Amino acid sequence: MAQTYENTDEILAARRAYNDTLAQAHDARRATWFPLLIVALLMLVPALQFVGNYNYVIHLMLYTLMYVTMAAGWNILGGYTGYISLGHSVFFAVGGYFAGMIFARLGISTIIMAPVAGLVCAALGYLIGLITLRVRGPSFIISSLALVMIFRILFEKWQFIGGAAGLSLPINDLSVQWAKLPYYYAFLAMAVFGVWASYRVRHSKFGLGLRAISKDEVKAESAGIDTRRYKVLAFAMSAFLFGAAGAVWGEYLTYVRPNIFIHILYFSVWPALMCILGGKGTIAGPVVGAVLIVAFNEFFVATLGSSTIHILVTGMIMALTLMFFPLGLVGTLAKHRRLPRILNWD
Repeated sequence: MAQTYENTDEILAARRAYNDTLAQAHDARRATWFPLLIVALLMLVPALQFVGNYNYVIHLMLYTLMYVTMAAGWNILGGYTGYISLGHSVFFAVGGYFAGMIFARLGISTIIMAPVAGLVCAALGYLIGLITLRVRGPSFIISSLALVMIFRILFEKWQFIGGAAGLSLPINDLSVQWAKLPYYYAFLAMAVFGVWASYRVRHSKFGLGLRAISKDEVKAESAGIDTRRYKVLAFAMSAFLFGAAGAVWGEYLTYVRPNIFIHILYFSVWPALMCILGGKGTIAGPVVGAVLIVAFNEFFVATLGSSTIHILVTGMIMALTLMFFPLGLVGTLAKHRRLPRILNWD
């Protein structure tokens, strides 16, 4: 019997050594320099304005950065925790209206108010999560869609915030050439923060608990994880990033309207699809998915026109991609050990 215990200890020690070796090898393969290089290059993009008119490029870049922010936020709930939400456009709208109302009445820029708007949405997400996260699976998805419908009606009937006509916001005093820059750098900062927060969550005890919930919530709870608190906190963190993005987007558009901000496709479904296409539960996956979907959409709008045809073609490409990459691009390549080093951010 003693010999058996000794052999067991040796096996456990060997496994720990093997896992440590794998972790060290993984760290050696992780390209920590690549995200930093991307950020450095993105900071230089507005310099193109000195040599010509690149307003469309800057618009496209900040539009993508906004989706990177939201996809990174959605990934905390849908990727790590495994709860698929299609109602996050509610937080995008709440952030836009909260910051927009303050900007319209007090003149405080939404860029300054974005973190506060995010905190308001996080508090709202916490309260909503206490109710909706009592269910799981298809029931949770339906409850998130119901949330969108409820808030859409509420915002359209609430005359204090403009009702269905929405709220007009002041235009900044910068020239046309430089008018987009404050919003570009605001979205860049939010995207960097969103990816960094996603990374920190994944490599924390909290993130380990979220992934345990995603694998098997019943076993996670029996192992001593406070699953309800973990889920609600993940919901709140996800709502924070959506609210901050919605705040700045409102000033950028110079208006906030329910039919624009509480949009199921663009601000609820798209962030989820970006994570799924890129690889939900990974760090680089939401970034890759956001870039690809925005690029596909812009390309087909330019070639096929702004009609339902470009949506159909984009959907077909996504369906075909997921047939060959069922875990998303980053997830599938990582599983088969074919992930390029520059996309290994985990």
